[in-house]
Amino acid sequence: MKNIFSALEVCRIFLKLGLTSFGGPIAHLGYFREEFVNRRKWLAEKAFADLVALCQFLPGPASSQAGIAIGTMRAGLWGGFAAWLGFTMPSAIALIIFGYGTGIFEKGAGWIHGLKVVAVAVVAQAVWNMAVNLCPDRSRRTMAILSALVVLLWHSSFSQISVIVVAGIAGWKFLHSDNSDTVSSSVPESSIKSHPGAILALIAFLGLLIVLPIFETLYPESTLAVIASFYRAGSLVFGGGHVVLPLLQAEVVPPGWVTNDVFLAGYGAAQAVPGPLFTFAAYLGTVMLPQPRGWIGGIICLIAIYLPSFLLLMGAMPFWETLRTRTGVQSILKGVNAAVVGLLLAALYDPVWTGAILSTKDLALALTCFALLTLWKIPPWLIVVFAAAASFLIT
Repeated sequence: MKNIFSALEVCRIFLKLGLTSFGGPIAHLGYFREEFVNRRKWLAEKAFADLVALCQFLPGPASSQAGIAIGTMRAGLWGGFAAWLGFTMPSAIALIIFGYGTGIFEKGAGWIHGLKVVAVAVVAQAVWNMAVNLCPDRSRRTMAILSALVVLLWHSSFSQISVIVVAGIAGWKFLHSDNSDTVSSSVPESSIKSHPGAILALIAFLGLLIVLPIFETLYPESTLAVIASFYRAGSLVFGGGHVVLPLLQAEVVPPGWVTNDVFLAGYGAAQAVPGPLFTFAAYLGTVMLPQPRGWIGGIICLIAIYLPSFLLLMGAMPFWETLRTRTGVQSILKGVNAAVVGLLLAALYDPVWTGAILSTKDLALALTCFALLTLWKIPPWLIVVFAAAASFLIT
């Protein structure tokens, strides 16, 4: 009973964060630090830093995973679920509603096109920031450019998976870590420590990653195919929420489940809501052609894309202290991070740029949005509103 009441407390606090946390994953982690380290004293600074390191190491949305981990440490597995529910549902509901609204207007409506244009500015900012942080030397910049070239010349979800795997191997082989990369702090005492349970979670993660594509091949237009696509995307997103863009685009646009215009409009709208960018999956599930669609499809896609994060987090926490100090693991992560910069760079051109910049007016609006984001630090949701209104007026 105590855990149930603690989980309700966790849900209430994360619901407040889910309604107010604008600005992307880095900003979300800042909100978490203020709330749980400075204000509520649930974690020490060192423990919070460990948690962030673990979530950045794993594929998936780092801020959501940090929230799940904090909730789990506070109130067990129910606390982890409560943290995810509170932080995720506000933006998921907003994007499901937006998904219903897109059918009321013509796809080429001016304000919809403005959402596509603002996606250019948002993704360009993400590429720039990630390149500065994750590709500080010539070797990693070269890996990022090569990754972008491969993905642009070889259009398939398998090419993206291959690039990530090859980059990890190259990082292990060539990007050796030095002593400055090694850290020695420990995972919080209250974290999950059951090694058998962790192993079961990792087996479930790998089993689903192997089995779901089989059902996808046998039943290509079924709900299982949709679940397989979103589960695969959630399993391979290294480097933050924006990297989900090329992975999901490769999963849902080529089969004809969603048009590129509708995809980019939803991605632009996702910048205007608080909470994690992964809730973009709820929008896609609402508007996609395979059944079920609508809000039921939105919830199915949302659960499918987040399930890998739950399984990986529960599986990795007991082993993290040992893994993170191994230089080989750090080298692999360097290569993977360089590759995801390349994936996002390729996505900036296709589908984001090619689908949005159709005239000099579009280019001018995209540059204005980029300047407002990077130079003037205007909140992304305000820029989305500005771009939608501006595009409606000039179209």
